[in-house]
Amino acid sequence: MAGDNPWFQNPIPRYQNYNFGSSSSHDRHGLEVEDQQQEENMMMIKEQDRLLPIANVGRIMKNILPPNAKISKEAKETMQECVSEFISFVTGEASDKCHKEKRKTVNGDDICWAMANLGFDDYAGQLKKYLHRYRVIEGEKANHHSKGGPNKSSPDN
Repeated sequence: MAGDNPWFQNPIPRYQNYNFGSSSSHDRHGLEVEDQQQEENMMMIKEQDRLLPIANVGRIMKNILPPNAKISKEAKETMQECVSEFISFVTGEASDKCHKEKRKTVNGDDICWAMANLGFDDYAGQLKKYLHRYRVIEGEKANHHSKGGPNKSSPDN
């Protein structure tokens, strides 16, 4: 299923395919010249702006390995590309769902739906459990603060 999705095969983040500009001049093919220039500029987005920080990727990789294990730069860079593309792939699917539902905000449920829809059912199940726990904890924090719990903005603290 993942191989059928064009976003998974496209290394350029999906927002680069959108036309954000307006222009007044046209070339002989009817394409707007300024729009072409904007698209070219967007295609040249720095690699570090479209990828997760390599230090974070390396740290996550190191956490799962034995203490004496080493990770090559090439392995970190490969994983950096993979996880960045995976995030774009899943987020794009969730975004498409939101667009069809005329919503502007992608939420955790949309990500879980996208994971399941793309064939990552095992991960989607775990993610749903995590999302539920996260919401419970956030709800407890909100209740704690609203019932007179510690408030950093009070003058006594």
